[in-house]
Amino acid sequence: MFLLLLENKLFLSPVGPNPQKVLDVGTGTGIWAIDFADQFPNATVIGTDLSPTQPSWVPPNCKFEIDDASIEWMYPKESFDFIHVRSLLGSIRDWPAFYQEAYKRHLKPGGWFEQLEMSVTIQSDDDTISEDHVFSRWGRIFVAIGEKLGKTFRILDLSRGYVTNAGFVDVVEERFKMPIGPWSSDPKYREIGRWNQLHCEEGIEGWAMALLTRVEGWSYLEVQVLLAEMRTALRDRKMHSYITVSVVYGKKPL
Repeated sequence: MFLLLLENKLFLSPVGPNPQKVLDVGTGTGIWAIDFADQFPNATVIGTDLSPTQPSWVPPNCKFEIDDASIEWMYPKESFDFIHVRSLLGSIRDWPAFYQEAYKRHLKPGGWFEQLEMSVTIQSDDDTISEDHVFSRWGRIFVAIGEKLGKTFRILDLSRGYVTNAGFVDVVEERFKMPIGPWSSDPKYREIGRWNQLHCEEGIEGWAMALLTRVEGWSYLEVQVLLAEMRTALRDRKMHSYITVSVVYGKKPL
């Protein structure tokens, strides 16, 4: 889905042809780290996450480690040429401290930092999503939960400012509209929309259940009612819905 959105690129930063050491924070399944290691066989690529869900069969220059990105990172000072972050919304309590870990402690002078984040707010440009539509309610619910927990889901709107304040230079932000469902007349975005619809349909229960039952006190059945409404809306081709994707990258000065 993101390869299609970014024109078959794993990243947008001008990292150069020969990065030596790369860190993928919050690596998840590890797919980005694996693909990067394949593309740059001379680089050492480390993917970190709280859960060991990554495959064991990986390129020889790629490895995965269990680590908590919200506390001090256990790597030598100024050891990485490139630090990559994707989809950590709702995961970090102290974002300024997170960026300082990357900037002050672990990125080499001249190295690049890049972060891709998505919105939890679902939008449309033709007013097909009203204020009381389930998509609107979904966004308001999760923005409010993030603020209550102190782990914002609005990092998409905040990341550029945080990256700049941390000291990075040549900071660039690129924004994209990622359709939900195959409603676009553009073949590229119609394909992205299909993937994003699948992504949302398979993800919403995992995203919602713990937060709504443990934080908001909803019952299991109440959550399932919301999820049923969401699935119906996700499959409605009359809805011209999309989420916003932001890519922010910047360089540590020499």
